[in-house]
Amino acid sequence: MTEAAADITEDAFLGGQLRLKQKRSGHRAGHDAILLAAATEARAGDRVVDLGAGIGAAGLALARRVAGIHLSLVEIDPELAELACANATANAIAAEAIVLDVTADAQAFAASGLVPDSVDIVLTNPPFNDPARHRGSPDQARHVAHVATDETLDAWVHAARRILRSNGVLTLIWRADGIAEVLAALSRGFGSVSVLPVHGEAGRPAIRVLVRAIKGGRAPTRLLPGLMLNEESRVPNKKVTDILEGRAALPLS
Repeated sequence: MTEAAADITEDAFLGGQLRLKQKRSGHRAGHDAILLAAATEARAGDRVVDLGAGIGAAGLALARRVAGIHLSLVEIDPELAELACANATANAIAAEAIVLDVTADAQAFAASGLVPDSVDIVLTNPPFNDPARHRGSPDQARHVAHVATDETLDAWVHAARRILRSNGVLTLIWRADGIAEVLAALSRGFGSVSVLPVHGEAGRPAIRVLVRAIKGGRAPTRLLPGLMLNEESRVPNKKVTDILEGRAALPLS
């Protein structure tokens, strides 16, 4: 086995329905990506963009559940984009991988085929850890994938807003204590917001929020009943197990 091959693992997601190669070190796909995919609604024929796709876990999990979407996996790291492309091929999922900085300008997006008002669905798992409270990894790729700057969320929401059609849908996952940042970022151009708190276990504060917003939406913001990853006995929640194994979705509408 070569050194490069030894640095790659192949892991099963969705109860084995999706097998993904990823780097042994650096950012690794996990539950957040699968929950994001489960919370994203799409139909055959929709143009879907996964911003900051990494190895493609969220976008490919959505494509496994919803056949016939036109999927673009946007990732700044060429090595991860190459893995995302290979993962799509290995799982017989039609998808394009685009090497692009999510914070790039409209001209760069258009040059990659992502022109304004052209996309039906955006899903994204941006870097969201607060640098003031999170000790960044010495691994630069892992640090970039996990730690947000003051501009991260606004820039990623702006990119989604630019490429989405009117009434297009953005679904994102963020840390729960940053919900005020999410609502502020979405106040510019988005509405009809639904927020689902995700709790590590019953009786504990939420650790994540899954958020769905519509470009140009006008309905009031809705706070949905929380999702418990584990019961009070720390036994995995059956609903969550079904989601992670690909037997159920998690619609926010």
